[in-house]
Amino acid sequence: MDKSLRQRVSMKNPVHFLALGFGSGLVPMMPGTFGSLSALPLLFAMSFVSLEVFIFITVISSLVGIYLCGKTARDLKMHDHGSIVWDEIAGMMVTFIAIPLNPLSLLLGFLLFRFFDILKPWPISVLDRRVHGGFGIMIDDIVAGAIACASLHGILYFISDIL
Repeated sequence: MDKSLRQRVSMKNPVHFLALGFGSGLVPMMPGTFGSLSALPLLFAMSFVSLEVFIFITVISSLVGIYLCGKTARDLKMHDHGSIVWDEIAGMMVTFIAIPLNPLSLLLGFLLFRFFDILKPWPISVLDRRVHGGFGIMIDDIVAGAIACASLHGILYFISDIL
């Protein structure tokens, strides 16, 4: 993030701190990937709650993310700046709905989410282009997470027969 953009956000501001993924979005290269990685401790903590609580936290994080991302984008005066990564964190939460966490599922889920988030196949690409504001920043990652989640469930179902 260049100096003029850094002057518009503050890690002391809780909205910016969360929208920038606890600072992970400030990594100069691949901020979305680092934002996705920053979700891992949250996912680990959430692995100890019931499925209903996991879904509740995921929905609340996604809804709050609309505000966090929208406000930070307005403060940056730039729609969906790469440093805004709360959408990746919420997308990772969606990816792991009803998925038992283990090294294999974490690796596969992370790779699937990044694949769909980066390549943006239909309908993700349409949402990314046509929906704006905080909701627009969030929705393409939520859908990428949902597709990654469905794919991960399918993969884990089929490889469970092999293992």
